[in-house]
Amino acid sequence: MKPFPDSRQTGQAPPRDWPPISVIMPVLNEERHLRDAVLQVLDQKYDGPIEVVISVGPSRDRTQEVADAIAAEDPRVVVVANPTGRTPNGLNVAIAASSNPIIARVDGHAMLPSDYLREAVETLEETGADNVGGIMAAEGISPFEQAVACAMTSRIGVGNARFHTGGEQGPADTVYLGVFRRAALDRVGGYDEHFQRAQDWEMNHRIRETGGLVWFQPRMRVSYRPRPNVKALAKQYFHYGRWRRVVSRTHKGTINLRYLAPPAAVLGVVLGLVVSPFFWPGLLIPAAYIVAILAGSVLTGRSLPPAALLRLPLVYATMHLSWGSGFLTSPSRLSKVRPEAERARLQDLFED
Repeated sequence: MKPFPDSRQTGQAPPRDWPPISVIMPVLNEERHLRDAVLQVLDQKYDGPIEVVISVGPSRDRTQEVADAIAAEDPRVVVVANPTGRTPNGLNVAIAASSNPIIARVDGHAMLPSDYLREAVETLEETGADNVGGIMAAEGISPFEQAVACAMTSRIGVGNARFHTGGEQGPADTVYLGVFRRAALDRVGGYDEHFQRAQDWEMNHRIRETGGLVWFQPRMRVSYRPRPNVKALAKQYFHYGRWRRVVSRTHKGTINLRYLAPPAAVLGVVLGLVVSPFFWPGLLIPAAYIVAILAGSVLTGRSLPPAALLRLPLVYATMHLSWGSGFLTSPSRLSKVRPEAERARLQDLFED
């Protein structure tokens, strides 16, 4: 990739050759948001060629019709089928159908800032990274969504993950979405289709294990709409915890204290409740957790409207206990090693 002068220093954008980018979008049941998400990509302030590859799963709404209509209107948009409907499969199908040396993953409901791709390419060139990404900027509308957005951007809710909480740019374990060099994806064989969740973390781990650099760039902010109710939030975080346990079994040594805190909270609360009929001080454990959550909500939710602040303790507890329960109950069968034939199939997919 050719070096690019930094337009932030010169105050203007001198003529240059910008590399072509393929934006891959795995979508399922995204009728409401897909058109706006694609238009945000096509309207980027980026002077290089852009193609969009939409990988459509078997949706229950009109996602397929919307995707086909967009492709009919703009030759830069390509639609491919993802029969399984699973995210990693859809990503791999889209990568295989793409043609450019830079590949950007974008979700079907993501709203990119207008300079997102430009910032990504400049960061790739400046750092030599294989993958760059930024902040998952959670933004809520309803009081519950506002509470979730607050929790998802606080250390109490998600630990010290910079793509949630922000921070200085620099090397990272993983980033939100990601803009990749195709060579890096080819090197590691793309996304591992065994991982229904946590596939981003798992692939970024393989990129780093093979000598690549993953870089966090806080100037790359992508708006994210949180889950709208307790049931949806609990399901989301339960599966996050379940599949993060699978990653830890597959890649030894990748678990740290941040990941062990939620399961420890679950065990402590359950143990305290179980022993309390025979040993009343056991209730001090769940009581201490409740006090900690309430205090944390007051500290982190001071800027929230009252209705959202009232929901924040429930949100924190749902995220912690669901993630921890998923981690603790993650079945060993999910960690089954893929057959050699499956590995060979994925390798062939990226070599063709």
